Amino acid sequence: MPEIRFKVEWPDGVQSICYSPSLIVQQYLEAGAEYSLEDFVTRSRTALQIGSDRVQAKFGFPCSLAMGQIQQIESIATQYRQLPDPKVCLVQFIQ
Repeated sequence: MPEIRFKVEWPDGVQSICYSPSLIVQQYLEAGAEYSLEDFVTRSRTALQIGSDRVQAKFGFPCSLAMGQIQQIESIATQYRQLPDPKVCLVQFIQ
């Protein structure tokens, strides 16, 4: 199963590398695109859940890395929810 990483820039300019067990994330996020915080969290959660489901279908268990990545994204996002109109940029995909 082809995995991929993607670099995200949060509203304060901090960048982080995120993991997906599947290329499905490229159907939900676009390199160079800017998303509202909530849209980014929703798209990421959906794509990573699908990726985890694909791992489960193939190997019989969900992808713990994808589930952990969802939790990390949601946790980081809470830091920015108080900002007016916070934006997240998907800097690039790393294969």
